[in-house]
Order: sequence, then structure tokens, then C-alpha cells
Amino acid sequence: MAALRAEGVYKVFGRRPAEAVRRLQAGATRDEVKNHGTAAVIDASFEVEAGETFVVMGLSGSGKSTLIRMLNGLQPPTAGRVVLGDADLSTVSSKEMRQIRQKRVSMVFQHFALLPHRTIIDNAAYPLALQDVDRTERRQRAGRALEMVGLSGWEDHLPSELSGGMRQRVGLARALAADTEILLMDEAFSALDPLIRREMQEQLLELQETLGKTIVFITHDLNEAMHLGDRIAMMRDGQIVQIGTAEQILSDPANDYVAQFVADVDKTRVLTAGSVMVRPAAVVTSGAGPRVALREMREAQASAAYLVDKDRTLRGVLRDEDVVAAQRAGSESLVDLTRDEVTAVDVDAPLSEIFAPSAESPLPVPVVDARGRLVGVIPRVTLLEAMAPNDTSGPDTSSGDVAPEPATGPSTTDGAAS
Repeated sequence: MAALRAEGVYKVFGRRPAEAVRRLQAGATRDEVKNHGTAAVIDASFEVEAGETFVVMGLSGSGKSTLIRMLNGLQPPTAGRVVLGDADLSTVSSKEMRQIRQKRVSMVFQHFALLPHRTIIDNAAYPLALQDVDRTERRQRAGRALEMVGLSGWEDHLPSELSGGMRQRVGLARALAADTEILLMDEAFSALDPLIRREMQEQLLELQETLGKTIVFITHDLNEAMHLGDRIAMMRDGQIVQIGTAEQILSDPANDYVAQFVADVDKTRVLTAGSVMVRPAAVVTSGAGPRVALREMREAQASAAYLVDKDRTLRGVLRDEDVVAAQRAGSESLVDLTRDEVTAVDVDAPLSEIFAPSAESPLPVPVVDARGRLVGVIPRVTLLEAMAPNDTSGPDTSSGDVAPEPATGPSTTDGAAS
């Protein structure tokens, strides 16, 4: 079950919202229904999985802030429904809605929303006070949350004594202290200076790795969206125009609007080795002999092959001249023939970390998973193609199948180096 989902959600402000929705559903545009009301959100549908950071990204007026306010029931949809776990927010009672906001959903606001007359620890503990949690326990929980965000020692200070970045950390600590399933973050870092903003982004990523919360993050900054989001929903004029990972949106924009939006993004920091790697041309298992290795290289028309163990762990590179010499010498072992000519990169490594090993080697850069198993390679031409402007047709795969082989099970028939 998804942690949160929206099903055909509309939000229209104005005199005749129901009529505006009816016309929108029949195909009318936002401008065509403005006499009936302002369509802030139009037919929004998506699911957010537990533990996912789902970013809603769009310019001012795109409907993203209205959307997040419907996700915690602050504004009811004009049509459609929002479901949190097993609770349909359009059907729950007022009492149930209060409990949901207190125990299942926390909000982090753009402008901190701290209580100026309360100390930092009392601000962080405020949601627990609303839940009637014992004072000792709530201060303990708030103290742990402040420690998580790096504010130990500031518990007894007032908000006016803190910098903007520190006050935003208090807002985050307040949400963490409530220990809810879902965090809703509405432009949470947009009021901060660039350096502090980057620090907060990194801290959120670190906390998310530890806590695994379900986060819906609203932003108008594309770089922030791509840095933080597991998936991104791009909004324009009240509609979601594309949902996908940062790599999917960069590599295959849904329309010209998205393509223009992502045109200036630094792809080297977003795209990863796994998104551009191709199937290697020749792979040989360590138990094979020189004859098998030479046959693989001949069939692949390659002068080298990657040597792997039975579990696909990468052992190194075999050169054809070394294998020929071993065969003439009567050797049956390939293990001692490998060269350290190529630096392997992790499947999640950004492209910015691959240029150096690619430039230093005449061979494609091998890509390995967390267990060191070969999952693909990146020829230099593929790396360059990945940096080309979007043409919505995806990377050229004429040099091989872009789908890497499964990382399990040995193979001596489907290649590696070229």
C-alpha cells in the first residue's frame, strides 16, 4: 500500500467550482473556466511509496503549494480524493483529521513558524504538547531531534538568538520530534542563503538515510528537486506534466516545456553510471581457459575482455596478446593475466566522477554494483552522447544493448571490453 496517494484531485477557487471541474473534465482549459473559478490543481494523480522522497516542482502559480495543503487536509479537494495509508481524507471526521495531523503527518514551513516566546526545545516539543505527551518525555524526544539536526546546546535559547538556517533546523526538529509517518515540506529551504540551503539539503539526505521517512517536498528550484528527490512531479498551470526520476526527466522529457526547464541542468551531477552504461562486449569467467577467452574476444571483435568470477565479481582486464602468450606456453589459468588498466566505478556514481577514469584508459570503464559485480561498461562515446542536448529519443544504443545483464549468474557468452 502506498503511504500517500492522490486520485484525480482538482482544486478550484471561485463562485462555481463544481461547474469548473465538470468543464475541465470535459477538456476545457484553465483559461476557459476562469469565469467559474481559478483552477489551482487539475486532475493530479500520483502515489508516494513509504520511505520515498517525492518532490513536487514548479514555478509560482503552478499549484504545488495548493496541492500540498490538500495532502494534509488543510484544504479539501473540489473533486477527487487524497488517501493517506488507509484513510480517505475526504471522509474522515474532524476529530480523526486532527489525530492524523498530530500523529501521522508533520509540516515544515518556508518561514519557520516558530513561537518567538518559547525556547528552542519547547518549540521542538510543541507537537508533542498538543498530543498531551508527558513533559519529561516530550523534552527528551525534542532534545534527541535537536541533536539530529545539530542544535545540541541551543535548547534554552529563543528563536531570535538563532540564524535563519538554525531556525529552519528547529522547524525540521519539530517535525522529527513528532515522529510522524510523513513529512510535508513546503519550500522549506527557499528562504535560506545558498550555502546554508545546500547544508540543509545535505542534512536532510543524511537524516533520510537514517530515518527513512516518507517526504513530500515542494520546491521551485530544479537543482534542489533533482538533488533531493527519489522521484519528481513537474507541475505547470495546475497540472502534473511528468513524473519520474531525475535521470528519466533529464533523458526523456515529456514535452518541450520540461525539455526547456532542464536544458541548463548540470547532467554530470544528476545522471549516473547506471543510467548510461551498456552491455559489455566480451566477458570471461575465471574458470575458463585461454581458448574460451580468445573465442569470446574474436566473436565480439574485441582486443580485450573483462575477467569475472562465477558471481560476476570483476577481477580485471584480459588483453588478447597476453592470452595468446599464455596459450602458447600451455597455461590454463587466466587469473594471473589481468591488467590494472581500468578503474571501475560504482553503478550510482555521477558522470562527473567518470570522466577521469575514462580519459585515462583506452577501454570502456567497467561499472560494478555494491558487491563489486560487473553490471555494465561505459565506452567513451556513450559518455559523450549522454552529455549531448536532449532530443527525447534516448541515448544511442547502436554499440550494444543498453539493458545490463542481471548481476547474478556467470556467463562467458555476452561480452565486455571493446
